[in-house]
Parts: sequence; structure tokens; C-alpha cells
Amino acid sequence: MTEPSKTRTSFYRRLYVAYLISQGTDTVPAIMAATGMPRRTAQDTLTALAELDILCLFEQTEGARHLQGHYRISDWGPINPAWIAAQLVTIKGTLGYP
Repeated sequence: MTEPSKTRTSFYRRLYVAYLISQGTDTVPAIMAATGMPRRTAQDTLTALAELDILCLFEQTEGARHLQGHYRISDWGPINPAWIAAQLVTIKGTLGYP
């Protein structure tokens, strides 16, 4: 099998991160732990969700300091989260995630 393109892996990474957030893995440290991504990659991927018209908002924990909180998907745009769930094995395999 040929190596997946950078476009495919980037797309899948964004979909997977959005999926993780929707399932409660919704902080940068939790995303890093689930994927093995470096912090910067996780942060860049969160920012890049907007390029797919996925609206991901940071919600600060009430009373917390220093940007403590979690992310939430408030709009999936044109992306079907059920498709992501159905393709999870393929997505994780393509990205090399456990």
C-alpha cells in the first residue's frame, strides 16, 4: 500500500481531533495523550478546524485562571460526525494512532 498523502493525513488528523473533542477528550493535554501529538501540533490542529468550517470553541472553566477549560464543537459545518465514527479504524490506522 502506498503512503497516504499529506492532504489526507492532515484532513484525517483534523477529523480525529474534532471527534475526540466530541467524545470528551477536550483539552490539549488529553488530545496529546490520546494521539501522541506534540503540543504545537495539537494546538495547530485545533486552529485548523475552522478551515473545514468546524466551529470549535474554547470554554474557560468558571473561576479558573490561565486558560483552564476545554474545547467544544458547536457546529460541524459540512462534516458528518457519524461518518467519522464509522471510519474510525481507517482514520486511526492511516494516522498511525493506537
